Amino acid sequence: MAEIISIGTAVPAYCHQQQDILHFMQQAHQLDATDSRKLSFLYHHSGIQTRYSVLADFSLPPEQWSFLSANGHGALSIDDRMAVYKREALPLSLQAIENCLEGLLPATDITHLITVSCTGMSAPGLDLEIIEALQLSPGIFRTSVNFMGCYGAVHALKLGKMICDTDAEARVLIVSTELCTLHFQQHYTPDNAAAALLFADGSAAVLMGNFESDRPTVTVDGFCANVTFKGKQDMAWGISSKGFLMTLSGYVPNLIEEDISGLVQEALQKSNIRQEEISYWCVHPGGRKILDTIAQKLQLDGNALQYARQVLQQYGNMSSPTILFVLKEMMDRVHEGPLPARIFGVAFGPGLTMETFIATVK
Repeated sequence: MAEIISIGTAVPAYCHQQQDILHFMQQAHQLDATDSRKLSFLYHHSGIQTRYSVLADFSLPPEQWSFLSANGHGALSIDDRMAVYKREALPLSLQAIENCLEGLLPATDITHLITVSCTGMSAPGLDLEIIEALQLSPGIFRTSVNFMGCYGAVHALKLGKMICDTDAEARVLIVSTELCTLHFQQHYTPDNAAAALLFADGSAAVLMGNFESDRPTVTVDGFCANVTFKGKQDMAWGISSKGFLMTLSGYVPNLIEEDISGLVQEALQKSNIRQEEISYWCVHPGGRKILDTIAQKLQLDGNALQYARQVLQQYGNMSSPTILFVLKEMMDRVHEGPLPARIFGVAFGPGLTMETFIATVK
């Protein structure tokens, strides 16, 4: 059985208070008093306290901005944004990898590498940069999950399980790194405002294998996915000359509300377990309203999504690594409750795609 042995996380150096980001947005978008009040209301009800970025600008006065000029007309080109990604993604990834592998095994023992990202691309890319930096075998099995959005890490776990199930000696390293804040858009639209309200930067690394550890491990039991094509225009991610453009409709929680119960029941039936057997709900915190909708629709108790809400509060939505931050919180605390325990995980992304996993903590 494929085991999640360890998860390591990392965030950039710049920690921004949500209130400071609000002030940045009000000035960068040059909002009038009415729109400023509306945006302030949304920020104060976001469930987010802090977010991290590779950019310092979000806590600085306009005259000190480097990412966006003080007059609001100096947004970086796609070339400039990718140059920042190229500079910042590797060291952040290496920090997460170090935190993941520390005390377990040397990086050179890794046999398979899976990288996940939807906020930066190049060739040679992050996978080859990691191989070179860690001096991994140049013949290592490697693959990349790109542009899948917030559910990308669940897809990577699925690939990791397939590898471990077919290779008893596999040591799979998954690295999910997103620099969402590079794609801030100066033009004020509901979609741009929603993205700027939620997204942040972060990285998570996962070690999977078939070997024992003296730490609590998570056995990955199975996966289930569904695409709701009626929502394909409500959550989307495209490339433009001004950066990557996020479409994040206010109808997304409604679409999730319509389909989440059916998906959860399908996944539970596939694994032959009942909802009452789930001890931990590892839900991607795509936003406060999404978490509230899921809790209500699935009739979860008030503490069921505490780890997701905690990650949202402390980090915001980092896209693909976010659900791994939630899973790490569970793995760090799971010894406080009875074992074994079941975990149900779910994440959402463009499509509208919903990816789930069921796992057992031993």
